[in-house]
Order: sequence, then structure tokens, then C-alpha cells
Amino acid sequence: MFANPFRGPSCPARRTVRTLFGAVAVAAALIHFPAALADSTGSADSALPDMLRALVPPEPEPLPALHGPATAIVVLGYGLLPDGSMRPELIDRLHAGFVQALLAPASPIIVTGGNPHNGITEARAMADWFVAHGIAAERIHLEPEAASTVQNAEHSARIMRTIGARDAVVVTSADHIDRAVGTFTDAGVAVVGTVTPDQIPPLAWQFGPGS
Repeated sequence: MFANPFRGPSCPARRTVRTLFGAVAVAAALIHFPAALADSTGSADSALPDMLRALVPPEPEPLPALHGPATAIVVLGYGLLPDGSMRPELIDRLHAGFVQALLAPASPIIVTGGNPHNGITEARAMADWFVAHGIAAERIHLEPEAASTVQNAEHSARIMRTIGARDAVVVTSADHIDRAVGTFTDAGVAVVGTVTPDQIPPLAWQFGPGS
């Protein structure tokens, strides 16, 4: 299972609320603990610890480490329209990559895809979209030659070695992610996370970049 930034532990405020509810539940148990729960010796002491453990919520898992400059965000291309414009599926991938770029502002971004139409490669179209939506151009590395997922992985791996990135978060469509992860792994890329458009919370689409 790969890291998913949208399925992490709850926020501190939510943890605080959960802890308060747990404390209230424990207090109620201590006040109203029924004598009927007493064991055969007539003591309720042996039942009390298990009861309390069941009422107190477990501690949340620790927050994952933020990705830094050694982790590349790799966004895979998708076939362009004949006039060189992007199809909705590719724009969806870019939205997912945009959210990941905001979550990891020190990570370089690799856009990979050739297959030019009207003189525009998938990589160029993606890079232009990112820049138009406020991502610094110096963060973006173009891989404009790949014509398949295998080439996406192999060419991206070369760029990663050049820029000193040790691992990657792969961004693509949900129905493509398993194949992409396997292909990148075969190319020697350590995949530490994946992001697909369906993982983006609905509210993020309302307040994120436009089309």
C-alpha cells in the first residue's frame, strides 16, 4: 500500500474532540459502572480495565513525513486532441498533481509524455498548464519523448538521477495507477506515494485551479 496524502490521520482539533469524548465516556463509566458486572468473587475490579480500554479511543498514527526535494512528483501524460489541446482525463491528472505540488512545495515535478499533436507534446502542454496555474517553472522538468508507460518510467528515471531525486510520487488515473507503479518499479524507481484524481476531496475541486 502506498502513501496517500488524503487518508492520513485526523487533524489536531479533531483529535482533541475525540479525546474529550473519550474522557467523558470514561467518567460516565466510573460513575455508573453497574454492580452487575462484578465477577464471581463479588468484585468489579477485574472487569473495569477492559471496559475502560474499550471506551478510550486509540492514539492516531503519526503524521507521515513531508516529501522534500529528493522526492519527485511524476505526472503521466495522456493523448492530446488533434489540435494539441488536452483531454479532460489529462486535466484531471493535472489537478491531482497540482494538489500534490501544493502539499510538497519543495518537490520537483516531472511531466512525462511525447506523442505530439499540432506541434505540442503532452509534456509541454502539462508544463504550460502548471505554470499558468502558479507553479514555478523552475520546479518543472519536461520529458517530451515517451510514447508508452514503459518509456514514461524509463525516461523519468533518467531525469530523476540527473536532478538527484531518490524516489517518486506517481500521479495518473485510477485505472492506470497499478500498471504505472509496477512499470516505474521495474525501471528502478522507488515509488513512495500515488495520487489519482478520484482521491482529491470534492471541495478541493471547487477551490482549486480552473480547467
